[in-house]
Amino acid sequence: MNKLRTVIVDDHPIVIEGLKTLLSNEDNLEIVGTFSNGAELLSYFNSNPVDLVLLDVTLPDIGGMELCKLVKEESPDTIILIVSNHTERSIIMQTIQNGANGYLLKNSSLDELRQCIAEAVKGNICYSKEVMEIISRPTKNELRGIPQLTRREKQILYMLAQGKTSQNIAQELFLSSLTVDTHRRNLMQKFEAKNVAELIAAGHQQQLL
Repeated sequence: MNKLRTVIVDDHPIVIEGLKTLLSNEDNLEIVGTFSNGAELLSYFNSNPVDLVLLDVTLPDIGGMELCKLVKEESPDTIILIVSNHTERSIIMQTIQNGANGYLLKNSSLDELRQCIAEAVKGNICYSKEVMEIISRPTKNELRGIPQLTRREKQILYMLAQGKTSQNIAQELFLSSLTVDTHRRNLMQKFEAKNVAELIAAGHQQQLL
């Protein structure tokens, strides 16, 4: 079996060493590089194939969320797992929207990390147990009740959940991009969502999707 060429990106040397030690006996992966900032990772990517990135959110130069987006643009097949101390739901959802394949907290067990890597390899998005609990807690929206949506808003919410852009939606519904953007903004306000990933998660929670 080909080993996953794995890199670790974290600005704390002790975290890097800990992850290297934890993963040193894993048969399915090989640590090929460790980096303390985003620029080093991007530079490495220019000339080296990478299968798996274990990435922190807080880095001294480029934030992990932005870095995630840049790596995915460069190499869509590279698996990115966020390993972070950040427990804010909005950060978790934003990293997934930016292309991350999973999100774990730094207090996760080796078994959870192992399981997450296995799920990501299959093409699934995976979370550690604690992250699952964070994203499944009721939001203010759920406690307040289901927002009232127009027929058009429901239609656009469904199409956004299918991964369609405002431009795609405008073409399919014979609307202007401006009109679609207005509906999208209204949906985000109604659900108090900071981004499309949160909007879609709220739609699923309210069983509107």
